[in-house]
Amino acid sequence: MNVKLLDLQAQYLPLRAEIRRAIDDVCDSQQLILGPHVEKFEKSLAEYCQTKHAIGVSSGTDALLCSLMAIGIKPGDEVICPSFTFFATAGTIARLGAKPVFVDIEEGSFNIDPNLIEKKITAKTKAIMPVHLFGQVAKMEPVNEIAAKHGLRVIEDAAQAIGAKRQNKPACGWGFAGCLSFYPTKNLGAFGDAGAICTNDDQFAEMCRKLRVHGSGHMYIHEFVGGMFRLSAIQAAVLSVKLKYLEQWHQIRRRNAAIYDSIFRGTRITPPKIDEGNWSIYNQYVIRVPNRDRVKQFLTDKGIGTAIYYPLPLHLQPCFKNFGYRQGDFPESERACGEVLALPIYPELDESQVRYVAEQTMAAAK
Repeated sequence: MNVKLLDLQAQYLPLRAEIRRAIDDVCDSQQLILGPHVEKFEKSLAEYCQTKHAIGVSSGTDALLCSLMAIGIKPGDEVICPSFTFFATAGTIARLGAKPVFVDIEEGSFNIDPNLIEKKITAKTKAIMPVHLFGQVAKMEPVNEIAAKHGLRVIEDAAQAIGAKRQNKPACGWGFAGCLSFYPTKNLGAFGDAGAICTNDDQFAEMCRKLRVHGSGHMYIHEFVGGMFRLSAIQAAVLSVKLKYLEQWHQIRRRNAAIYDSIFRGTRITPPKIDEGNWSIYNQYVIRVPNRDRVKQFLTDKGIGTAIYYPLPLHLQPCFKNFGYRQGDFPESERACGEVLALPIYPELDESQVRYVAEQTMAAAK
């Protein structure tokens, strides 16, 4: 049996006619940049995330970058974030000349450890950027408490967590703002790069809308130096179609995760630990396993797609050498990089495929 890590064609084919009609509507209207298709999607997205505003942008990375720009992050500032995450989290901070100040993760959730945040705060700290990794919301209550105590903004990196909840409160609604990615492999994936910023703050939302068009509120009048972060109308049309099915897809991912959990319980394989009160959307199903690289090769030989998220923590990335971090600074992040392995979890899998992956993973781990 061959099981891909992700099968985008299996998702697309049942929706092909509906998606093609939506794309044709954009093509026929020739309203290709922002306009009614983007506005429609933004309205639906804000309702889904239970925020007042949703601002469509060109990628998840640009959502982070635009948000940091909108809160005034500048050279010399510091922003706290985890070391175990996708590069964009810290890369957008560094791109503005600020310093990403790394914090280690919790062993179970892979999310930032709130107990380690406060000791990293200095007079230069301006924001905290927790990441809801693999589809699980971070422990936002203590993060927000620390931020309020020190007068810091909280920007949620929710790129992998649209629809995830903590205490029944959705991702993007916990911080000052939340940033989403609609990269094709996400639970809600576009036909290319796309992203969004969600917030309840009117002034911040307006600033983001201006920054996404070179800081312009009126044609050829630029109040700020922004960027070209606009969401394509075609991407918005595709996302509007897919958003209607997102909760159904989440539920099937959760069913697949439950099958894995039941099979792996009590074995050498450590399944994802979901914090009490959290409702994960399983953007990835990430296990910890001894001899990870050997297990990965075994599964490849059995026709099973897997992936390593992430093989090198951010504090050890070559481009961040100048920040002075060393091996051993963040042991949980470093240990995770050597043990994690993502298994197929997408909703188009049937139960026999999930069980085949689980059985072969068990065989590989012996």
